[in-house]
Amino acid sequence: MGKIYVVGIGPGEEASLTERAKKAIEDSDMIVGYKAYIDIVRAYYPDKKYLESAMTQEIDRCDRCIDLVKDKKSVALICSGDAGIYGMASPLLETAQKRGFNDIEIIPGITAASSGAALLGAPINHDFCVISLSDLLTPWELIEKRLRCAAKGDFCIVLYNPASHKRKDHLKRACEIMLTEKSPDTVCGYVKNIGREGTETVVCTLSELADKQVDMFTTVFIGNSKTRIVNQKMVTPRGYENK
Repeated sequence: MGKIYVVGIGPGEEASLTERAKKAIEDSDMIVGYKAYIDIVRAYYPDKKYLESAMTQEIDRCDRCIDLVKDKKSVALICSGDAGIYGMASPLLETAQKRGFNDIEIIPGITAASSGAALLGAPINHDFCVISLSDLLTPWELIEKRLRCAAKGDFCIVLYNPASHKRKDHLKRACEIMLTEKSPDTVCGYVKNIGREGTETVVCTLSELADKQVDMFTTVFIGNSKTRIVNQKMVTPRGYENK
């Protein structure tokens, strides 16, 4: 049998592909993934063989990978960001267990929380949590609970999937929940199209954030009570003294 690599490709730009990710892709006979991510990697590796599928076909993708390796092919199952953060690592491991396959290597990548934070400055330089606003697989009631608890704990918060065509008001609803625990002047920011054409960064307050227009290619950052603006950058201090 072959081997499956689950590869996080980072934000999309070739410079953000790790050396391990590059080697896994180069060593694979087939690259499998969601069409948008296949298009990114195909530009860097045009001679590779590709198998693409649409959104919501994640389990089918995993099954296809196992079919391929049982045919003695090595496969790279790619996803954006990090494979283990809202990525393909868990569905592949679960599917592989059911089918009796275990030769799998997880290749970490740069998640949007890291790449977006670098563009904004240092917004998550202290304790933080990441919450997805997509209720496709998680009930909204549970998302609300997590938002409220994170805000009450004064965590810095990173929001993935803040909006889509069907979820246009999720960010506004999330801000309303956090405003019950956080100051309306809390420093926030967001980054659109990280590592891709049209990258845009915005810094604002929590009260202003509620009315911002974002999409699923936007990553949102909400500061804690100590987060401030330093030279137009969003900074959450660790507590070191500047003498």
